[in-house]
Amino acid sequence: MAEGTETRPASAGSEEREEGEIADDDDSSAPGGALTHPLEHAWTFWFDNPRGQSRQEAWGSTIHPIHTLSTVEDFWSLYNNIHHPSKLGVGADLHCFKNKIEPKWEDPICANGGKWTISCGRGKSDMLWLYTLLALIGEQFDFGDEICGVVVSVRGKQERVAIWTKNASNEAAQISIGKQWKEFLEYNDSIGFIVHEDAKKAEKGTKNHYTA
Repeated sequence: MAEGTETRPASAGSEEREEGEIADDDDSSAPGGALTHPLEHAWTFWFDNPRGQSRQEAWGSTIHPIHTLSTVEDFWSLYNNIHHPSKLGVGADLHCFKNKIEPKWEDPICANGGKWTISCGRGKSDMLWLYTLLALIGEQFDFGDEICGVVVSVRGKQERVAIWTKNASNEAAQISIGKQWKEFLEYNDSIGFIVHEDAKKAEKGTKNHYTA
């Protein structure tokens, strides 16, 4: 499993940056002089609990950003001080997306994408969640630029971890992400990729567009 957060220097110069990418300002010290380890992209954690939503509220109105982080130290400080998936209530969703990308189908970066999903029993997703986070912020995916973020969803009989991607039609990238994700997690069962647009059209039973 992915056990570390490999980091690479942020892109230098004035080239246009990807969503969430951090400018290289050569300042890797936190206030007080402590050495920090910058991430290539900034990431924002979001929390959503639709069960607390009234009927009058629009879908997505209950999702709120928690914190945006840009260093390894920021990540561990947040991770160690928020509930892990097994401690969340039924109906809750916890997201970690590249900064400035909202975890919604309507976000223009997500609109043409889809998601790979792994399901497990209640209380079983904590390590899947952690190792997926480490793989994302450590830039361990070959097609990392295709990834929007990850969400863990707690439901009545199961928990689901899903990686959201940008471009569902890029088959090579999607298959690579799915296969690498399984390798990082040492997960042997088949997983499926669903296109967001297909999910919006189908009331239930959306078919997998890809499998890995």
